[in-house]
Amino acid sequence: METSQALITNNAVILGVLATILGFVFYTSNLKRGFWGKFYSYVPALLMCYFLPSLLNTFGIIDGSNNDVYTVAKYYLLPACLVLLTLSIDIKSVMGLGKKAIIMFFTGTIGVVIGGPLALLITAAVMPELLDVTGPEAVWRGMAALAGSWIGGGANMVAMKEIYGAGGDIFTIMVTVDIVVANIWMAVLLYMAARHKEIDARSGADTSSIDRLIERVQHFESQHSRKPELNDLMILIAFAFGATGLAHLVADIAVPFFIEHYPGLNKFSLHSKLFWIIVLVTTIGLALSFTKARNLEAVGASKVGSTFLYILVATIGLHMDITKIVEAPKYVVIGVIWMAIHVLLMFIVAKIIKAPIFYLAVGSKANIGAAASAPVVASAFHPALAPVGVLLAVIGYALGTYMAWICGQLLRMVSA
Repeated sequence: METSQALITNNAVILGVLATILGFVFYTSNLKRGFWGKFYSYVPALLMCYFLPSLLNTFGIIDGSNNDVYTVAKYYLLPACLVLLTLSIDIKSVMGLGKKAIIMFFTGTIGVVIGGPLALLITAAVMPELLDVTGPEAVWRGMAALAGSWIGGGANMVAMKEIYGAGGDIFTIMVTVDIVVANIWMAVLLYMAARHKEIDARSGADTSSIDRLIERVQHFESQHSRKPELNDLMILIAFAFGATGLAHLVADIAVPFFIEHYPGLNKFSLHSKLFWIIVLVTTIGLALSFTKARNLEAVGASKVGSTFLYILVATIGLHMDITKIVEAPKYVVIGVIWMAIHVLLMFIVAKIIKAPIFYLAVGSKANIGAAASAPVVASAFHPALAPVGVLLAVIGYALGTYMAWICGQLLRMVSA
């Protein structure tokens, strides 16, 4: 590692500073009254988890590109996070939501996958200079990372950033696009949630399945929730890091093999160790979801996974230079067009199959925002429906790695 000119260079101190920042953000964001209550009604807590560490990098307090904390978070916490976020998927419960819910969810995913390349084509026709940038700061690489967020969530966004080699500057810009565009759509969905009865009445949607769903969710929660013991948490850690270790082992074998025997497959990321690790841990998590390990969600599997995720988020913030945000407006245009394609497709399909607006809203936010906002939108319809948002969002985590990778390949072709 090169000698850093930053004020803080000790990795332990850097980790301590980031942990303190996260604790501060979570503490203040849960204060519902006074200054902080008003502040977080306008500024998302997730944005602060990115933004505050970025100040440390921007003003030379910590060198984000010259420390080991991010490397540890990327290669150990990210895979462990993905295992814990995917092992709790209950396929039976998802199918029990009805085919319309599943159709709307996958429509949202497809809207993101095809919307990205189309948005880049449309925007580049007016601003061709967007395609002039090559290397790590190429627009398509940043959009591939954003696709990870808009199909899965923060962990998938980071995974795509590393798989496609997006630079810190373009990633910073896309984080801004994510926050701005996704929150505008969030506001629209909450508005529709408040008027869902009249919207469904006009569309002729059958909402009887929603009532049955509310009853089923309430019963499930009352039967399964319990206080985690030390034994539960240690088993969670065993699954998370055991799967991570296995993925590293396989990746250490697969990468040299493909480099030696299939050099042409580098363009499909098969020479990337992180690509193999992310795909493997996601697959392991999905396999575990068919076993009793799925019940670990009752003792907080996704909460522990989210803890790892937020540490990762903070280390990503250390790579940001906030002075680059002034370049964001033209990229926001890409995001708005991208989101418009996603939304238009959702409404077309919802009208064809007469899906309740609840399925459209949660299906969309399970992609755009994932577990951070899908349960919020779901609970806007009824508090008992919040777990439904989480359930679909977890599927988004599982699909995010695969579908965002496909979107990235399409973006690469458009930019060629």
